[in-house]
Parts: sequence; C-alpha cells; structure tokens
Amino acid sequence: MSTSARSSSPQPVYQNDEAASSWTRDLRTVRTVRFTLGTTVAAAIAYAFEWPLFFLTPVLTIAFLSLPLPGVTAGHWLKLLVYIAGAMLIGAALTFFVQNYPLIYVLLLGVVLFHIYYLVNRGGSFIFALMSLLAVLLIPMLSSANATAGLGFAWYFALSAGLSVLIFALAQVLLPDPVETPAYESAFQRGYSATAARAALKSTIAVLPLVVLFLSLELYGQILVMAFAAIFSLIPDLSTGWAAGRRSLRSTLLGCLAAIVFYWLLVAVPEFHFFLLLWSGAMLLFARLIFSDHPLAQYMGSAAIAMTILVSGSIGPGADFVDKLVTRVVLIMLATLWVVAAIALLDRYVFRQK
Repeated sequence: MSTSARSSSPQPVYQNDEAASSWTRDLRTVRTVRFTLGTTVAAAIAYAFEWPLFFLTPVLTIAFLSLPLPGVTAGHWLKLLVYIAGAMLIGAALTFFVQNYPLIYVLLLGVVLFHIYYLVNRGGSFIFALMSLLAVLLIPMLSSANATAGLGFAWYFALSAGLSVLIFALAQVLLPDPVETPAYESAFQRGYSATAARAALKSTIAVLPLVVLFLSLELYGQILVMAFAAIFSLIPDLSTGWAAGRRSLRSTLLGCLAAIVFYWLLVAVPEFHFFLLLWSGAMLLFARLIFSDHPLAQYMGSAAIAMTILVSGSIGPGADFVDKLVTRVVLIMLATLWVVAAIALLDRYVFRQK
C-alpha cells in the first residue's frame, strides 16, 4: 500500500556530472555501490549461518538501502534499537496474550495493522512500520507452527532485524551520500489525517483477509510468501490507481524470473563463493534500476526482495526446486494480485472520491 505522505516527499535529484573528480561525488553511483555491497554482506552472513528467520537480514537490508533514508547518527542508533525492541514486543504480545482467542486476535490484529499503516501514511518512521508489520505477522504464524518456540522466534526476529540495521548503518558511514545531496525528510503529519486514515483502512482491508487465510489453512511452510505480502503492501504509490498496480505486478514477476535464473545458475556451480558473486551481480543490476529514472524504479526494491525470499526458500539441505521455488512463485504472484486487486476494487466501489 502506498503512503501518500511518503510519495509526496521530496525525491533526490541524481547527479550525472561526468566531470566529477570522484565517483563518491555522484549520488547515483554512491547509492548503487552502497546497496550492492551492503546487501552482499547481509547475504554472506545470513546464508553462511542460516539461523531461524535468517532471511529477514538480507530482506530488511534491501528494504532500507533501497530508500533515500538519512545516515545514522548516535541519536538514530538509539531510535533504531527502540524500534527493534518495540516491534518485537508488539509481535510477542499478540502471540502470547491474544492468539489463543481467535476472534479477539483477528479484531486486534486488524486494529494493529491499521495503526501501522496509519503511521507510515502520516510520514512516520518507515523502518519502525516495516519491522512492526513483519513482527505482528511472522511471530504469531511461527508460534502457531511451534508453540514451544514462540519466544525464541521473537529473539531471532530481533537478531535478524538488529543485524540488518547494523549493516545499513555501517554502509551509510562507509559510503555516505555526497555532502551537497539534499537530506531526505518525511514530514510527519500531527493530528488526525483523513487521507492517511482512508489509505490505512484500504491497506488493512486488503491485507487482513490474506493473513487470516494463511493462519486458518495453517500455511506455515509458506511464511516467506506472507513476509513478501507484508512488505509489498508498503510499496509507495500502490494505491494511486490500477496503473501503479500493474507496474508493481510486473516488478514482482521480474523478481520471480530473476530467482529462477539465479537458482539454475547456482545449480550449475553450487559453490558459496559463486553464490556471493552471483548475488552481488544480481543486486548490482537491481541497484542500477532502483536508482534510475525508469518508470519501474520505485518498485525494483520489491522485485529484489521477491528474488531474495524465493532464493531463501529454495536452497539448502533438502530443498526441492519444484515444491519450493515454483510453488512460491505462484503464491507470491497470487498474493500480489490479491493486494493490488483488493485496493483497486476498494478505490472504485467503496472509497470513491466525488
């Protein structure tokens, strides 16, 4: 779901000054290199150790580095730590205190989702909204599959999120934006905002049935699909019309095709160093599109996340190409189509503007 506040924020102006004395003075190049290196480091750590919820580290790193977020200062460090703790506590509270009462759980989950979308639509912290959204969806689903490991999943969520924030912060420090680059600011709208509330309600109505369906059918093995649907619902400008929805669908399809090509190349050379080389090449291509003037640029971060989620569930001991990759490609496309179609129908028949 798009955030009207975010989509109206000033966008960075990329420099193409060929006479620049150093590539570090070109905003597009700096962000491309930072994205490629940061996501490659995240993948190297995550896929080398593969702890529970390891896939969140590269996924969140991609989400953070694909946005024109400001550099991390000492004050930002404290905020990010508070965000991680807050997101983990929200997910844990829903899991341990409410999940055993299905009707109350669904109603309360809808309220929590609405407030998350409302926050980000008013220009609130995207990092906190993203981590909270993943926490309230993934931790209860994992805990339903393994009730004795609920608290462990909450800690692994904090570990994965904290590591991604650390990589994001280090990447910002080592490869900062040029000094003359305007700072990216999202003006937080204080007080009630009818536009933000309407957008948040549309997102909640579109996403909540999907979550209930996954929980009701106990599709715990498809948690990666649920993670993608949650992230996809925060794509900028998704609610601006069916045309934006079609562009987001194309970007998701591109990410799925990239995952298939990635998988078969890795099957040909199943070595970890080749995996990292292949990963860095794929992230470089995505970065070139993300930080370009292409019409699909703002959706390419979602495409990179789709590829990451599909690859995460299709490699490793016992993984099967047909059962894992192809099945998840179909489910991800169906989840994407559901969110896009639901928002389009709500815009047309429920939230029509006079």
